[in-house]
Amino acid sequence: VNTNFTKSFLAIMTNSRILLRPAASSSSSWRRMMMKKMPSSSSTTRVASVPFSKSMVPWTARRSISGAAALSDRFSCKQIHNNTSSPFGITQLQQQRFFASSSDNESSESNESKNNAKEAKQGATKRVQMEEKNKTSLEFQAETKQLLDIVTHSLYTDKEVFLRELVSNASDACEKLRHVQATSTHPIVDPDVPLEIHIETDEMNSTLTIRDTGIGLSREEMITNLGTIAKSGSKAFVQEELSRKATQADGGTGELDMSKGIIGRFGVGFYSAFMVGDQVEVKSKPAIEKKEGQEHHQVPPPQHWVSEGVGSFDISDLNPDIRQDRGSSIVIHLKDEYPQYANEKTIESILKKYSNFVNFPIFLNGNRVNTMEAIWSKDAKDVDEETYSAFYKYIANAYDEPLDVLHYKADAPIDIKALFYIPSFHSEKYGMERMGPGVSLYSRKVLIENKSADILPDWLRFIKGVVDSEDLPLSISREKAQDTALIRKLRKALTRKLISHFTKMAKKETDRYKDEFYREYQFFLKEGICQDYEFQEPLSKLLFFETSKTSKGEITSLDEYVSRMTPDQKEIYYLCAPSRDLALESPYLEVFEQSGKEVIFVYSAIDDFVMANLEKYQGRALISAEKSDIDVANDDQKDDDDSADKKDGSDSSTSATKLSDTQATEFCAWVQMTMPEKVSVCKVTKRLASSPAVVTDNESSAMRRMMRMVDADSQSGGREGMPLPKQQMEINPNHPIIVGINTIRETEPTLAKVLVEQIFDNCLMAAGLLDDSRSMLPRLNDILLTVVKGANKDGDDDATKMNANESSSSTASTTDKKED
Repeated sequence: VNTNFTKSFLAIMTNSRILLRPAASSSSSWRRMMMKKMPSSSSTTRVASVPFSKSMVPWTARRSISGAAALSDRFSCKQIHNNTSSPFGITQLQQQRFFASSSDNESSESNESKNNAKEAKQGATKRVQMEEKNKTSLEFQAETKQLLDIVTHSLYTDKEVFLRELVSNASDACEKLRHVQATSTHPIVDPDVPLEIHIETDEMNSTLTIRDTGIGLSREEMITNLGTIAKSGSKAFVQEELSRKATQADGGTGELDMSKGIIGRFGVGFYSAFMVGDQVEVKSKPAIEKKEGQEHHQVPPPQHWVSEGVGSFDISDLNPDIRQDRGSSIVIHLKDEYPQYANEKTIESILKKYSNFVNFPIFLNGNRVNTMEAIWSKDAKDVDEETYSAFYKYIANAYDEPLDVLHYKADAPIDIKALFYIPSFHSEKYGMERMGPGVSLYSRKVLIENKSADILPDWLRFIKGVVDSEDLPLSISREKAQDTALIRKLRKALTRKLISHFTKMAKKETDRYKDEFYREYQFFLKEGICQDYEFQEPLSKLLFFETSKTSKGEITSLDEYVSRMTPDQKEIYYLCAPSRDLALESPYLEVFEQSGKEVIFVYSAIDDFVMANLEKYQGRALISAEKSDIDVANDDQKDDDDSADKKDGSDSSTSATKLSDTQATEFCAWVQMTMPEKVSVCKVTKRLASSPAVVTDNESSAMRRMMRMVDADSQSGGREGMPLPKQQMEINPNHPIIVGINTIRETEPTLAKVLVEQIFDNCLMAAGLLDDSRSMLPRLNDILLTVVKGANKDGDDDATKMNANESSSSTASTTDKKED
């Protein structure tokens, strides 16, 4: 039996419901053995063990798993089902006949079956012993050339990432040597040479050199680490050092900092050099003079490693004429299509983007590049305001001073260090494009994702800063975080921390919060309420509004509003209007002013969405003042209204200034009949005092305006998009206009119709639902003309009366003269 196939076969026998039988014929001994091994009650049977004999080899296990292939056609693997026909062509009738024939012969051959079972058991024992004797464990192999091609062309998104990977490797080499110098007694080559990273560009020869003064590589390490793909020397170094320290009695903790300073994890970053280079050279001189077990101090000779990244490499002692100081040098011979990576400006921009905060100095052609310090890794008490300001201007590319800073560390759900800035202003309010994310993701001070969209929700895009995690699970290309569930937890933790910071500012620095932060970023908080349901409640506590009881420009929180509510008030009322002046003049506010109830004023479309999304605050419903079933009158007011109604009903002299119940009902019916396409319901209301009518329970004016903006049909070819639905109209029977129209609707029906249509449009205007006020112009002109004609007629009547008076006065004067 093929030994490479043994495990696959045993796995099939163990984990699959398989029946082995000869494909061509079925001997009685085979049937008897199978009947002994299979449970009679199972419809799909698994053979527990099958004794091997010379007559059963070779055999076949046909199954769709890796490594299972047909070895011969003598035996086949059949799976029995209760279906009418199995996928292998065995019908249910054939199965019944097969087992029936075996059952008939079982009683007559019982002794033979017992002997066969005994032989089978002995054979199985011998087979197991033979397999154990010949057992071989093998490892998976990889096609090196193909794997290199994948790493070179398919692993990384951006070609420029190769520089980040190589600089990280150089930083790891320096970090290893720093640790060895602190913990080991081995002599170090050139111990006074500082730990640095040097990069040289050569545009003439189209080469890029990355050199470090770190621990270096011996010949064996070059073969092991550079010659084995996915073999991380940094990871192995950390594990070795931690294991060594664990065996020591002192149990020191120095390795903790060392392990956090090491960047490399996967062992593939070095091969990214082949993305831009057709040949890579590595020259290295080890830094440690003595190895364990060596009797004399000696320095291994510098080594020279060369490869074109096509599946093989050459290694040799470095030519003595070529100088190589302590550490390693990587020379990349750039491909013809990537000459930009030999340009100093290009390399400088890449270094500042990805590697500006590594622990060791980086010099580009002799000039230091990474002058900015990773202040997020420090304690907040060790960083002054000037340093915070300089770092903000660097990462945000800004010129203003930050409004506030949040610098904190946490160890749940993973170890993180975060530094957040609130800018003094944002650019979206000036009509510029929508801002992108402002927080970058780092791991061990190396950029993983610039302006990451996964760290904070979109409504916090105004926040600038960095988040660094040494324990963050990364993809093999180190360009993206890998564990999406963990990232979601991290996102929630950071969001919760920022909201807590805003809340703290609102409580302890209320004036600063209102005047600076809230006025600048209130729309982002409201956007968060509409988008992020999980944080609606804490975000709602950060909202501030003007109300009917505050002065102009003075804003109050929802908590303060609730604290001023009367005991009988169970709901929170708000009114949407374009400005405070229009809100104060709104007919919807009249009933609240009469009852002394406070109303929140919201001025923008997003405010209307916020109230609709919140629905409740501290168990109290948020109710629009435009609803029809609002009952805010207190008990004293209700008693006064009832007394006034009874008095008006008993005094016939008031019929000229107020409609009776019968007249009001008839008037409402006439309104519905006059405007059947506009009014669905017309009824009497007691909520109005100085206004003749309102429309209630209407759709949100803000929503309607937004829908019209996105409705393409309403903007094309004169087609009418989003027609206004029928409205519910409520009239004030005490208003002189309503009483007057009711008086003339029989004698002047045309004029009465024009007037009631104008009242309806006035109601739409007050509700913000009139799409185009120019539609009222013809009607207004007719009304003005009627007024002018009426005025002229009254003028003519007055003139006639004046002439008559003057004539009578003149006659009287003449009579008096005659008498005289």
